[in-house]
Amino acid sequence: MKGVYTTGEVAQICKVSQQTVIRCFDSGKLEGFRVPGSKFRRIPRESLVAFMKKNNIPLDNLDSGKKRILVVDDDEAIVEMFVELLERDGRFEVQTANGGFNAGIMVEKHRPDLMILDYKLPDVNGNVVCQTVRSKPEFDHMRIILISGVAEPSEVQMLLDAGADEFIRKPFQIDQVISRMAELLKL
Repeated sequence: MKGVYTTGEVAQICKVSQQTVIRCFDSGKLEGFRVPGSKFRRIPRESLVAFMKKNNIPLDNLDSGKKRILVVDDDEAIVEMFVELLERDGRFEVQTANGGFNAGIMVEKHRPDLMILDYKLPDVNGNVVCQTVRSKPEFDHMRIILISGVAEPSEVQMLLDAGADEFIRKPFQIDQVISRMAELLKL
Protein backbone atom coordinates (compact mmCIF):
# COMPACT_ATOMS: atom_id res chain seq x y z
CA MET A 1 0.00 0.00 0.00
CA LYS A 2 1.40 3.34 -1.08
CA GLY A 3 2.03 6.04 1.51
CA VAL A 4 2.74 9.08 -0.70
CA TYR A 5 1.34 9.99 -4.12
CA THR A 6 2.34 12.28 -6.99
CA THR A 7 -0.19 14.76 -8.38
CA GLY A 8 -0.51 12.57 -11.48
CA GLU A 9 -1.37 9.53 -9.37
CA VAL A 10 -3.90 11.53 -7.36
CA ALA A 11 -5.46 12.75 -10.63
CA GLN A 12 -5.88 9.14 -11.80
CA ILE A 13 -7.30 7.98 -8.48
CA CYS A 14 -9.76 10.90 -8.23
CA LYS A 15 -10.55 10.87 -11.97
CA VAL A 16 -9.75 14.55 -12.47
CA SER A 17 -7.05 16.38 -14.38
CA GLN A 18 -3.59 16.84 -12.90
CA GLN A 19 -4.13 20.62 -13.11
CA THR A 20 -7.18 20.29 -10.86
CA VAL A 21 -5.09 18.41 -8.29
CA ILE A 22 -2.36 21.07 -8.46
CA ARG A 23 -4.93 23.86 -7.97
CA CYS A 24 -6.41 22.03 -4.95
CA PHE A 25 -2.90 21.53 -3.54
CA ASP A 26 -1.83 25.15 -4.14
CA SER A 27 -5.05 26.53 -2.60
CA GLY A 28 -4.64 24.36 0.51
CA LYS A 29 -7.70 22.18 -0.12
CA LEU A 30 -5.45 19.13 -0.57
CA GLU A 31 -2.67 18.87 2.00
CA GLY A 32 0.78 17.67 1.11
CA PHE A 33 4.36 18.84 0.73
CA ARG A 34 6.83 19.92 -1.92
CA VAL A 35 9.89 17.82 -2.63
CA PRO A 36 12.85 19.89 -1.35
CA GLY A 37 14.78 21.57 -4.15
CA SER A 38 12.08 20.98 -6.77
CA LYS A 39 8.60 22.07 -7.79
CA PHE A 40 7.15 18.55 -7.31
CA ARG A 41 4.23 18.11 -4.96
CA ARG A 42 3.54 14.97 -2.92
CA ILE A 43 0.35 13.98 -1.13
CA PRO A 44 0.41 11.63 1.89
CA ARG A 45 -2.19 8.86 1.88
CA GLU A 46 -4.00 10.21 4.97
CA SER A 47 -4.40 13.64 3.31
CA LEU A 48 -5.67 12.05 0.11
CA VAL A 49 -8.23 9.90 1.93
CA ALA A 50 -9.46 12.93 3.93
CA PHE A 51 -9.71 15.00 0.73
CA MET A 52 -11.61 12.23 -1.10
CA LYS A 53 -14.08 11.78 1.77
CA LYS A 54 -14.65 15.53 2.13
CA ASN A 55 -15.37 15.85 -1.60
CA ASN A 56 -17.48 12.66 -1.89
CA ILE A 57 -14.96 10.99 -4.20
CA PRO A 58 -15.31 7.18 -4.06
CA LEU A 59 -12.34 5.41 -2.49
CA ASP A 60 -12.61 2.48 -4.97
CA ASN A 61 -9.52 3.47 -6.98
CA LEU A 62 -7.33 3.85 -3.95
CA ASP A 63 -4.82 1.01 -3.82
CA SER A 64 -6.66 -2.20 -4.38
CA GLY A 65 -3.20 -3.31 -5.45
CA LYS A 66 -4.74 -4.85 -8.54
CA LYS A 67 -4.42 -3.66 -12.13
CA ARG A 68 -7.68 -2.45 -13.65
CA ILE A 69 -8.61 -4.32 -16.85
CA LEU A 70 -11.42 -3.50 -19.28
CA VAL A 71 -12.54 -6.37 -21.52
CA VAL A 72 -14.47 -5.17 -24.59
CA ASP A 73 -16.11 -7.84 -26.74
CA ASP A 74 -19.64 -8.55 -27.97
CA ASP A 75 -19.11 -12.32 -27.58
CA GLU A 76 -20.41 -13.12 -24.08
CA ALA A 77 -18.46 -16.39 -23.89
CA ILE A 78 -15.14 -14.59 -24.44
CA VAL A 79 -16.02 -11.90 -21.90
CA GLU A 80 -17.02 -14.52 -19.28
CA MET A 81 -13.82 -16.48 -19.91
CA PHE A 82 -11.64 -13.39 -19.41
CA VAL A 83 -13.52 -12.29 -16.29
CA GLU A 84 -13.29 -15.73 -14.69
CA LEU A 85 -9.61 -16.32 -15.50
CA LEU A 86 -8.37 -12.80 -14.73
CA GLU A 87 -10.21 -12.56 -11.42
CA ARG A 88 -8.98 -16.04 -10.44
CA ASP A 89 -5.41 -14.88 -11.27
CA GLY A 90 -5.71 -12.38 -8.40
CA ARG A 91 -3.69 -9.54 -9.93
CA PHE A 92 -6.56 -7.97 -11.85
CA GLU A 93 -9.81 -6.09 -11.25
CA VAL A 94 -12.04 -6.62 -14.31
CA GLN A 95 -14.72 -4.44 -15.90
CA THR A 96 -16.51 -5.28 -19.15
CA ALA A 97 -18.21 -3.59 -22.09
CA ASN A 98 -20.03 -5.14 -25.04
CA GLY A 99 -19.43 -2.39 -27.59
CA GLY A 100 -17.26 0.55 -28.55
CA PHE A 101 -19.57 3.22 -27.18
CA ASN A 102 -19.80 1.48 -23.78
CA ALA A 103 -16.03 0.99 -23.86
CA GLY A 104 -15.60 4.78 -24.09
CA ILE A 105 -17.86 5.30 -21.08
CA MET A 106 -16.03 2.63 -19.07
CA VAL A 107 -12.61 4.07 -19.96
CA GLU A 108 -13.70 7.51 -18.69
CA LYS A 109 -15.32 6.09 -15.56
CA HIS A 110 -12.84 3.40 -14.46
CA ARG A 111 -9.51 4.52 -16.01
CA PRO A 112 -8.25 0.99 -16.77
CA ASP A 113 -4.56 0.15 -16.84
CA LEU A 114 -5.14 -2.17 -19.80
CA MET A 115 -7.95 -2.77 -22.28
CA ILE A 116 -8.52 -6.01 -24.16
CA LEU A 117 -10.41 -4.77 -27.19
CA ASP A 118 -12.16 -6.73 -29.93
CA TYR A 119 -11.71 -5.20 -33.39
CA LYS A 120 -15.14 -5.98 -34.89
CA LEU A 121 -17.79 -4.58 -32.55
CA PRO A 122 -21.50 -4.06 -33.30
CA ASP A 123 -21.41 -0.24 -33.01
CA VAL A 124 -17.94 1.34 -33.10
CA ASN A 125 -14.98 -0.76 -34.24
CA GLY A 126 -11.95 -1.26 -32.02
CA ASN A 127 -9.63 0.84 -34.16
CA VAL A 128 -11.88 3.89 -33.62
CA VAL A 129 -12.04 3.22 -29.87
CA CYS A 130 -8.25 2.87 -29.85
CA GLN A 131 -7.71 6.15 -31.74
CA THR A 132 -10.14 7.98 -29.46
CA VAL A 133 -8.37 6.74 -26.32
CA ARG A 134 -4.94 7.55 -27.74
CA SER A 135 -6.05 11.11 -28.58
CA LYS A 136 -6.48 11.89 -24.86
CA PRO A 137 -3.25 12.43 -22.85
CA GLU A 138 -4.91 11.34 -19.58
CA PHE A 139 -4.98 7.78 -20.97
CA ASP A 140 -1.31 7.64 -22.04
CA HIS A 141 -0.64 5.07 -19.30
CA MET A 142 -3.25 2.63 -20.64
CA ARG A 143 -2.08 -0.38 -22.63
CA ILE A 144 -4.33 -1.77 -25.37
CA ILE A 145 -4.42 -5.31 -26.73
CA LEU A 146 -6.60 -5.62 -29.83
CA ILE A 147 -7.95 -9.06 -30.64
CA SER A 148 -9.72 -10.28 -33.75
CA GLY A 149 -10.33 -13.33 -35.84
CA VAL A 150 -11.23 -11.43 -39.00
CA ALA A 151 -8.45 -8.92 -39.45
CA GLU A 152 -6.48 -9.14 -42.70
CA PRO A 153 -2.66 -8.70 -42.50
CA SER A 154 -2.97 -5.12 -43.82
CA GLU A 155 -5.59 -4.39 -41.14
CA VAL A 156 -3.28 -5.63 -38.38
CA GLN A 157 -0.79 -2.84 -39.16
CA MET A 158 -3.64 -0.31 -39.30
CA LEU A 159 -4.73 -1.45 -35.82
CA LEU A 160 -1.21 -1.07 -34.45
CA ASP A 161 -0.99 2.34 -36.11
CA ALA A 162 -4.27 3.28 -34.38
CA GLY A 163 -2.41 2.96 -31.08
CA ALA A 164 -2.73 -0.67 -30.02
CA ASP A 165 0.24 -2.03 -28.08
CA GLU A 166 -0.39 -5.56 -29.29
CA PHE A 167 -2.53 -7.50 -31.75
CA ILE A 168 -3.58 -11.07 -30.96
CA ARG A 169 -5.45 -13.21 -33.48
CA LYS A 170 -8.50 -15.29 -32.48
CA PRO A 171 -8.55 -18.11 -31.63
CA PHE A 172 -5.87 -17.43 -29.03
CA GLN A 173 -4.29 -19.18 -26.08
CA ILE A 174 -5.49 -17.42 -22.92
CA ASP A 175 -2.08 -18.04 -21.29
CA GLN A 176 -0.49 -16.08 -24.15
CA VAL A 177 -2.83 -13.13 -23.56
CA ILE A 178 -2.30 -13.09 -19.79
CA SER A 179 1.47 -13.37 -20.27
CA ARG A 180 1.45 -10.41 -22.68
CA MET A 181 -0.75 -8.42 -20.30
CA ALA A 182 1.74 -9.02 -17.48
CA GLU A 183 4.61 -7.84 -19.74
CA LEU A 184 2.77 -4.68 -20.82
CA LEU A 185 1.82 -3.88 -17.20
CA LYS A 186 5.32 -4.76 -15.92
CA LEU A 187 3.96 -7.29 -13.41
